[in-house]
Amino acid sequence: MKNDLEMPFSSVLLLAHFCFAQTDYAPYFYDNGPNSNNGNMALLNLSEDTPKGTQIYVLNGTDPEVQPVKYGMTFEPGSKEYFRVHPKSGTVTLIEELDREVNFKMYLSNVSVFVMDANDERPQFQTMPSIVDVPENTTSGSSIYKVQAVDRDTGSGGSVTYFLQSSEPSTKFAIDHHSGVLWIKPGETLDYEKSHTYFITVVAKDGGGIYKGKQQVMSSSATLTINVIDTQDTPPVFVGTPYFGYVYEVSSPGSEIFTVFAKDGDMDNPNPIIHSIESGADGVFAINKTSGCITLKVYPAELRREIFNIKVKASEVSPEGKLLDFAVTTVTIRVVDLNNHPPTFFGENGPQNVFELTMYEHPPEGEFLRGLKITVNDSDQGSNAKFHLRLVGPGHMLRVVPQTVLNEAQVTILVEDSAAMDFEKSQFLTFKLLAVEIDTPERFSATADIIIHLLDTNDNAPKFSSDFYITRIPENSPGGSSVMSVTVSTEHSRHYKHKKINMFVILSRLSRPWLIFHYNFYVKAEDTEGKYSLAEVFVTIMDLNDHSPAFNENSLEKTMVIGAPVKIEAIDEDAEEPNNVIEYSIMKSDPDDIFNIDADTGEIKLKPYIKSMDIIQNISSNKDCTWSVVVQAKDRGSPSFSTTKVVKIDITEATQLKGPLTSFLLKSRENPMQFLGLVSGVIIIMVFVTVFISTVIYVRNVKSNKILPSRRIIQRKRKPWGQDDFHQPFREECCGVKFRNEDLEIPTADNINCNNNVKGCFHRTPPSPPDAPVMPPPLPSHFRHGDREWTVPTVSASVASKTKKRSDRCKDNPVNTALVSELKLRLEQKNMANRY
Repeated sequence: MKNDLEMPFSSVLLLAHFCFAQTDYAPYFYDNGPNSNNGNMALLNLSEDTPKGTQIYVLNGTDPEVQPVKYGMTFEPGSKEYFRVHPKSGTVTLIEELDREVNFKMYLSNVSVFVMDANDERPQFQTMPSIVDVPENTTSGSSIYKVQAVDRDTGSGGSVTYFLQSSEPSTKFAIDHHSGVLWIKPGETLDYEKSHTYFITVVAKDGGGIYKGKQQVMSSSATLTINVIDTQDTPPVFVGTPYFGYVYEVSSPGSEIFTVFAKDGDMDNPNPIIHSIESGADGVFAINKTSGCITLKVYPAELRREIFNIKVKASEVSPEGKLLDFAVTTVTIRVVDLNNHPPTFFGENGPQNVFELTMYEHPPEGEFLRGLKITVNDSDQGSNAKFHLRLVGPGHMLRVVPQTVLNEAQVTILVEDSAAMDFEKSQFLTFKLLAVEIDTPERFSATADIIIHLLDTNDNAPKFSSDFYITRIPENSPGGSSVMSVTVSTEHSRHYKHKKINMFVILSRLSRPWLIFHYNFYVKAEDTEGKYSLAEVFVTIMDLNDHSPAFNENSLEKTMVIGAPVKIEAIDEDAEEPNNVIEYSIMKSDPDDIFNIDADTGEIKLKPYIKSMDIIQNISSNKDCTWSVVVQAKDRGSPSFSTTKVVKIDITEATQLKGPLTSFLLKSRENPMQFLGLVSGVIIIMVFVTVFISTVIYVRNVKSNKILPSRRIIQRKRKPWGQDDFHQPFREECCGVKFRNEDLEIPTADNINCNNNVKGCFHRTPPSPPDAPVMPPPLPSHFRHGDREWTVPTVSASVASKTKKRSDRCKDNPVNTALVSELKLRLEQKNMANRY
């Protein structure tokens, strides 16, 4: 098999011809070895930089019959002819240029000609040029990119080494000469605030080699762009420092002394700033944490110092409310007074009242205008040198910092509304910068004009005619139907060119209205340059009356107790009123005029005059007291839908039992699962209480068995049964007196286990409770003064004596008692029936 580069460009036949073919012996070539330049051309090495037309070899052959020989080459059809041989001399001449990277081996019949490499190829970069994003907090020594270049030459000419080409000797990056790995130099760091982008030229060189007889080193270069990504690593920066503030004689508590301004040093992703006073205020100054305004808390006469050096801290706040980096500055506040100089604006060359600046439209908000160098000064001292700075102009595009100045300050103009600084609206902006004294009767002032020339940028995106659209569609709208039409207009830079585009919002699929009643989504209009705008669309699904009321099948068979209602229920699956409002009515009952139904709730009651089963028996001959009532449930929609069902009602007499348990059991007849749930809950509670009591008894018994060996246990003899006095069980005698025996020895050691192993053990009287608070807590809303106060029962540790058997005369026969109760109950029921 041949290598891909071993593509034979010809199939050549070397022949030696007889001039006279009288014998049968064939001519042959001399084999002088691979280092010879004549012979049979076997294993010939030929450099690829050999010039075309060079005589590269001499064929040398003979005939056994010493006849003249003729040399020639026969090429296969379609193959390229690289050589030509002289028929008589055998001289072989190169007639085509060689390229080892295309073919490095040629086959001529049984002879191979090798093309030797020359250093004629440059290294080729595989992934360059390229752009790499690197966070600014990447540590020094970190690898950030790998450069790869390939040289198709062989040997030293095919080896590649890498270098950085830079005019700056102190570049922050280095490259491994062999692997091509680019990394940050040790001790070097990236800082987005200092430089956003680095352009690095990478050079790839080969190891050099011979080309056309000379030593040659070839190289190539490519540019790598490194973008530094901003991270939260820069603390806040105070603008317009140093800060000086003054307190004047006319100041009062609440007066604004000075306003500091700080912003996040990370310009691309700034965090909010809050201000606080660290020290130096002596409790007489306060600061607004949001605006940074320092105010006076007392009258100037109460100040005990002339100069206050207040440390003000500006802290970044994360979106989660966590304090991040911070910066601290000093605000010097002096207590002074006097006035005779107005404020004056200064430029770089002295007093100036007109300042001009050229900048691009829509600068970032919070950025200060770098081309303006304005200083304001008032030569007075104290309150006479205190003045306000105010910027007057169109809208609220810019803001001046600081707003309150004492003596002198560097004026900084900050961008407040970037969108308003629009080249398409105005190509230049004019503002008035005012400096007005605050606490002087003269109110000296100064003005300066600030003229800003805006440069145009491509900043206009398609714009919807409205920020939001509202529409309503019926719930049965088919998919593919038009929901609404929105209008988009576009503006191009420098000239107003409006183009209105109508866009139609098409309904894809509508969910069932009782699941989703409202939809809101955004539509996007994007131009060819990728600028776009969004508008929100609110779609309300209008409910249609398309569902009939459906009865709850569990409510179609009821048991009615005389005097109590039964309730049936129907549900309408429509989403809105009045489509889902149901009215109940009785369509038919046999006999008529027995039942009433509440049209809104569906409660069925007997007519008021029916108060007993006897009346029902007189009305109808139906002895089983089961009635069928045809009930209709009808909604109030348009058109209205209704459903009719037969409700079977079993009428029964009211029971004599009363109380909440009886009421619950009667209701449970209609819902037996409720009763089963109650029984299950009671069983679970009883099991839990049993386990708890068993655990407590077990723990107490374990403790009771731990009796100290040094203590004696003396049991008191039991009294005869006759000695116990049970006729006065509630007499004022404590249990300790009853078990007292003067003849027995009472152990001095206490029973620390407090169990029944020591019959004379008494629980110590608990300490008296703490004093009650002056005002007791309010009673709960359901508490009544007549309610019994329940206390937690306690278990006595004493052993109760068995009581004597009562005589049979003192006991009532339970059988007789039950018979008497049954007779009384039947007599009362009969009397009630006779009344009606």
